Amino acid sequence: MRGLPYDVKVLVEKARETALLAVETYNRPTASFRSGAYVVLMIIAWTSLFHAMFFRKGIKPYYRKSGSRRYDRIDGEPRRWELKECLQQHYKANNPAVRRNLEFFIGLRNKIEHHSLAQVDPEVFGECQAMLLNFESLLVSEFGDRYAIRGGLTFALQFSQVISRSSSAPAAKATGGAFKAIKQYVDAFRSSLSADVQNDLAYSFKVFLVPKIGNYASKDSVAVEWIKYDPSKPEEMRNYEKVVAMIKPKEVQIANLGLLRPTQIAQQVAAKLGKRFTTYDHKLCYEYFKIRPPGGAPDPSACNPQFCVYDDLHKDYCYKPAWIDFLGERLADPAIHANIITRRKATAKPAESRSAIA
Repeated sequence: MRGLPYDVKVLVEKARETALLAVETYNRPTASFRSGAYVVLMIIAWTSLFHAMFFRKGIKPYYRKSGSRRYDRIDGEPRRWELKECLQQHYKANNPAVRRNLEFFIGLRNKIEHHSLAQVDPEVFGECQAMLLNFESLLVSEFGDRYAIRGGLTFALQFSQVISRSSSAPAAKATGGAFKAIKQYVDAFRSSLSADVQNDLAYSFKVFLVPKIGNYASKDSVAVEWIKYDPSKPEEMRNYEKVVAMIKPKEVQIANLGLLRPTQIAQQVAAKLGKRFTTYDHKLCYEYFKIRPPGGAPDPSACNPQFCVYDDLHKDYCYKPAWIDFLGERLADPAIHANIITRRKATAKPAESRSAIA
């Protein structure tokens, strides 16, 4: 990478070293703040990588003062873009799985950086692995193989063949609402994703470790091999899919699992706000934010999939937990609450305002 500007090179090296430290921390057997430390460090690594990319393109990743071309400063230094702003500037209106993976961790970091919750680790392992692979892929594509991390890493040894989710139950109970809140965030974020993003390895990297039995091809055969999906080898890929099909556990589908009725939405939003919130208030909100079509619409399924699902069998609507978080955040602003609910109720017909339609 001869000729790389000094400030860019410093940021690239910082990004790489921070990512290595994140992996070292995650793989340390005695670590109890595993996912929390990993996420905080990897967000620093990703932010440094984006800053390096912007500087190399001649873009200064600094916030400007409102209505001015002057930079906003902290302790005399220009305030640099945080990772969320970097994603917006880099991806614009595009939402690939890589971006959604990082957005997942931005929200998760805010919830776990003040808690030591070991039981979170198995819940988010797939996203953690994808976050690392995506990082190296972008690092190498932008700055070359000399900065690749893979040469210094190997597989972490495990103490058991199976990690039981039930083993984390006592710890989860001991930490009370902290783990419950984080689990709700994880479930809500995942439910807001399209099927394509959920199944994309760039969002969450999931693998089966299949024991090698019988004779090895050679005495030098490695114990663990990564098999990358290669569409140019359809026959070979079909063979791997057969193996996965044989070992994949049967999943029983449950209709509307995790979805909520309007009355449940109203109760939980009221609890978040600490004030009365009725199903009619909920109706005003979904109309205002246009997350679902009005009654009698030609296409009743035209919902915002992040928050709402149309149930064709029962001809009604179910709502996702993310809708509760969204309303709790927006309606906590008195001006927004007044604009959506107070003013609309004041102009509604008496019979309509008493309605509980939702």
